Formats: sequence, structure tokens, C-alpha cells
Amino acid sequence: MPTEWTVRAITRAMLPVLLVLTLVEIGSGLVLGQFEAQLLRYPSLLALVPVTIGTAGNLGSVLAARLSTSFHLGTLSFDIDDEHLVGNAAATFALALSIFPIVGVGAWGLTALVSGVRLSLWTVVAISVASGIALAVLVIVVTLSATYVAYRFSLDPDDVVIPVVTNTCDVLGVVVLFATVQALL
Repeated sequence: MPTEWTVRAITRAMLPVLLVLTLVEIGSGLVLGQFEAQLLRYPSLLALVPVTIGTAGNLGSVLAARLSTSFHLGTLSFDIDDEHLVGNAAATFALALSIFPIVGVGAWGLTALVSGVRLSLWTVVAISVASGIALAVLVIVVTLSATYVAYRFSLDPDDVVIPVVTNTCDVLGVVVLFATVQALL
């Protein structure tokens, strides 16, 4: 794939994507607005919001960077037997399994210090882990899909995939977190 490294080419590729992603981010804010009362009632959930969406975006960014590198090196194929593809997806899932319990404990500890405990440690950790597992699966799907679409449209995945993944993970992070809260509380 020949890449044109000019400001005009990058802007032409990114402007439509960024305009759509701006609208997607508005959706995230709307979801947060609907759960404002619940966030104020349970400060631990309020502490989980930025960390959860940030962690999901970071997981997606790392996976996107690895897939983009494999793509540019010519070692990536979109085949289920591809070791790079499966290995990176498995590593992303394993990282999520290891980090989200720590996120839950941290959110609970922070709110216990600042505002008192309203939810038990196990409830906050369960919400964090369940959200993290669901988000890890969604992050993998979104990242693989965005990378594949960039490949199909001859776009440079370095320019397109990470913004798509991080913005989509912001919205998915909020939606998944509150769906998990509704299921567990």
C-alpha cells in the first residue's frame, strides 16, 4: 500500500472519520447524563468511569499499534490461523483480565478514602472485572474490524485505526459499565 505522507492526504483521510467520531463521543456524554443520579449515589462508580474507558481505549490502542506494525511488515493476514492475530488478541484479553481487578480495588480504595464506602469492595471489583471482560472482547472486535476496514479502503492504519478504536471504546466503555451496573446492582 503506497502511503502519501502529506498534510493534505492525512487530513483528507482523517477529517470524515473525526467528524463521525465527534458525534459518537456525544453519545457517550448522553449515556453518562442518563446515569448521573446513580453516579452521585455510588461514588465508586463515578471513579470507575474514566479509568474503565481509559483502560479500554489503551488496550485497543496497544492492539491497534501491534496489528498496524504487523500489517506494515506484511506479516498480518486476516485469517483465524494467523499467529500474530490470535496471539495479540489473546494477549489483549489476558491483559484485561489482569488489570481490571486492580482498577476495581483502586476505585473502591479511592472512594473509601475520599467519600466513604457505599458499595462493598467485592461489588466494585465484580463490576470492574465483568465490564473489563466484556470490553476486552469488544475492543478486540472493534480493533480487528477497524484494521480490516482500513486495509480494504487502502487507508494507513496508523492514521485511522487508533482514533476509531479509542473513541469507540469511550462510548462502549460507558455503555458496558452501566449495563454491568444494572445487571449486578
